[in-house]
Amino acid sequence: MPIKAEHGFYIEDLEVGMFRESSHYVSEQDVEDFARISGDYNPLHMDEEYAKTTSFGGRIAHGAMTASYVSAILGNELPGPGAVFTTLELKFRAPVRIGDTVIARAEVAEVNVRRRRVVLNMQCSVGDTIIAKGKAGVMVDSRPGEAS
Repeated sequence: MPIKAEHGFYIEDLEVGMFRESSHYVSEQDVEDFARISGDYNPLHMDEEYAKTTSFGGRIAHGAMTASYVSAILGNELPGPGAVFTTLELKFRAPVRIGDTVIARAEVAEVNVRRRRVVLNMQCSVGDTIIAKGKAGVMVDSRPGEAS
């Protein structure tokens, strides 16, 4: 995907209830790539025989990979380019497996124009199962020429 030079939403443009969703198919290659990038080669993610001996009964994707789907929404769409994570609180409720399609959703819950901060409710689901849920704090630029 090409990098966009344009700016995302400015703090003055954001309203409670705005949301974005994205869909991600989790492939074997995704798990291998995430392990390489993160350095997390936990056999629960990489070794089916080992993972079968755990309470999960088989391999699961990295939780941090699921969290990265949320990051992609914040950095690319809502608020988008120019926004910066300040906090992330995400509770994992169920595993993601290779072959699952994860739907990530971010919804604006609070907007503080004076402090240039936004809180978004975050959720990731596989089918009807919520697999992760939480909140993200984001710093967002003011529109050029607006008071800081």
